[in-house]
Amino acid sequence: MISWNAGAEELLGYTSAEAMGQRCGRVLQASYPTGEPLCSVLCEGRSCMAVGKKWSMAACRIRHKSGKTIVAGISTLVLPPEARAKNGGDAVALVFLRQALESAKSAKDVSPALPLRVFTLGRFGLAVAGEGLNVDGWKRKQAIVVLKYLVSHLDRPVHRECLIDWLWPDAEAERGWERLKVTISYLRAKLRAGGAGDETIQTIGQSYLLRRDAVWVDSDAFGALVAAGWSFLRNGDRREARARFEEAKSLYAGDYLEDEPYAEWCAVERERLREIYLDLLAGMAKCYADDGLFKEASEVCRLALSTDPCRESFLRALLENLVNLGRPDWAEAQFATWRRSLDKEYGLQPTHETLRVYQRLICDRPAAS
Repeated sequence: MISWNAGAEELLGYTSAEAMGQRCGRVLQASYPTGEPLCSVLCEGRSCMAVGKKWSMAACRIRHKSGKTIVAGISTLVLPPEARAKNGGDAVALVFLRQALESAKSAKDVSPALPLRVFTLGRFGLAVAGEGLNVDGWKRKQAIVVLKYLVSHLDRPVHRECLIDWLWPDAEAERGWERLKVTISYLRAKLRAGGAGDETIQTIGQSYLLRRDAVWVDSDAFGALVAAGWSFLRNGDRREARARFEEAKSLYAGDYLEDEPYAEWCAVERERLREIYLDLLAGMAKCYADDGLFKEASEVCRLALSTDPCRESFLRALLENLVNLGRPDWAEAQFATWRRSLDKEYGLQPTHETLRVYQRLICDRPAAS
């Protein structure tokens, strides 16, 4: 943000001093009406502004400073190329915010063609050109499941027999094929009606393929951001590393396809992304600690331990951060609580490495005078 007026302050509650210098996504924290995050990597508004196109969304959800959610509209006015040239070529735009009616529709007529956005982390969702698709309202639920399966095999053909065996294992071959054709036709029609391209799902012989160049998938973006964050961190650029890690964290709304908890076909990917999430939290904790932000680093370590209590590296980092925060008493209490839980829930005891860290930080610490 390089400007913030009284109207924006009245609408969202942030003062100019609080908003200036912040990335717009951090202030707005916007989401589609259907709940999927709008302010995330590959923000549609940012994508449009980068190519000099105006962008508008008549109704989205924006978080007020108080924490409540308001319905607002966003539109942009992008400066012409000659004006942007004076700014070093960077895209510069005026962003207009206004309160909107819940029933308002997105203004697709001012948005260029954008890929289908697929949200797999946490609640499954879809969005195209500034508007969320109400997949919960689709009558053919098998179409949603087929799409999830194709997403999990992105850019790889899936043979129709595989889909039939999975969806209708007891159906005769001809009957299963008829059902699948109807399901695929319904899915394509729904995506097309929502604004996705006709060739989003491609037929290749007797297989179907979800084209990578026609979609944006949050899990792909999440992994790329975490990798970029660690690359910056290894090169000593904590500022850029933190930015990538924090944006990646905003994408991780939950486990991969968490509404398919018993589906074996997505279990491996779910575990892979959970490991990347823990890797992300390790990077964030290191960035915060190295910058002296021990409170923030402690919160990240606690979040990681709530995800995997057996990951003792986070417990050790948490103890370090609490001591550096000047609260060895909190560190001692945290260790005792964690140790009891570890024994009760898993029948495990701390490793020697963790006990040594505890001894150094707490037991061998000089008594306060």
